[in-house]
Amino acid sequence: MKDLILFGDCRESLKTIATSDTKARMCVTSPPYYGLRDYGTATWIGGDPNCNHRRDTKVKPENCNTGHKNHDEMAGVGDAIYKSVCPKCGAIRQDSQIGLEQSPEEYVKEMVKVFSSVRDCLTDDGTLWLNIGDSYYNYRSDGNYPKQTVSKTRQDLPQSTPVRGNKLEGLKQKDLIGIPWMLAFALRADGWYLRQDIIWHKPNPMPESVKDRCTKAHEYIFLLSKSKKYFYDNEAIKEPAKDWGTRNRTKGKYHNPGTGLQPHSGLTKSYERKNKRSVWSVTVKPYKGAHFATYPEELVEPCILAGSEKGDIILDPFMGSGTTAMVAKKNSRSYLGCELRKEYASLQTARISTIPNKLPLY
Repeated sequence: MKDLILFGDCRESLKTIATSDTKARMCVTSPPYYGLRDYGTATWIGGDPNCNHRRDTKVKPENCNTGHKNHDEMAGVGDAIYKSVCPKCGAIRQDSQIGLEQSPEEYVKEMVKVFSSVRDCLTDDGTLWLNIGDSYYNYRSDGNYPKQTVSKTRQDLPQSTPVRGNKLEGLKQKDLIGIPWMLAFALRADGWYLRQDIIWHKPNPMPESVKDRCTKAHEYIFLLSKSKKYFYDNEAIKEPAKDWGTRNRTKGKYHNPGTGLQPHSGLTKSYERKNKRSVWSVTVKPYKGAHFATYPEELVEPCILAGSEKGDIILDPFMGSGTTAMVAKKNSRSYLGCELRKEYASLQTARISTIPNKLPLY
């Protein structure tokens, strides 16, 4: 099983991969961020098929005519869409997407389940490279809903940011939630080796209208391993080194020829390449036609080069527009992926259409 994208809930798709004979060498992924947006994947069971399952956002809870006492608790995502049961027609909302949980703790719990299954799909020396961003908590007690957001983009198909009517214990208005580290520590507690935090520095971050803090211009990439000893190709991602010449041990400084300084006889070697540093400056590059969360190829490539060899399989349980698959094929690797929305199949196919081998779909 390789060069496949399985559509549906990744928690079920990963079970299929884990029970096969296929093992991926590494996983690189960028999952849905907590509270960022509703991808519009919900379905309604029962009730009136003509009902819009929405409440009037202008109606105050005390004047709600739906007959439901906990008016605010019934609304939860998108533009006043009822989160579980529509009190107007009785329909039940079913949604398998990750990111709309009612608390950060619930979100982290679901993510731990996903990556526990990912671990079962990896070789013993496999690694996980996890890109994750943070969110702010804003709760407004004026009847409007709190919004945990890191973006106001409208590029994706769903046109609304998830909203919640529940006030979260332990969080104050305007708090930075700390999702990346909450998740990293939870994964470590679940058995992963937490090896490194890498900063993705964005030279062109999305503008923010805030006046009481800096504009956010970074996200995290966590390197985690399945075992104490794991595959990591340090040479594959080394960076060009500035020629510092030789070192004078007496003065403790590097210097170039022509300075008149005499280097220590044992330190005359000049290095052309250096270890890759843990801050990666990668420009955000929008992909026309892709959903909003496309992460740059330049961010994925060093992960793949360091975490695998040619011919290995690269896993991504949140394949999205297919960036991981495309970069894997460019670098002579195979891929396996999961994606909840089958509507993204055309995007995935288009993005790897110039790469040999067609994209089989389950």
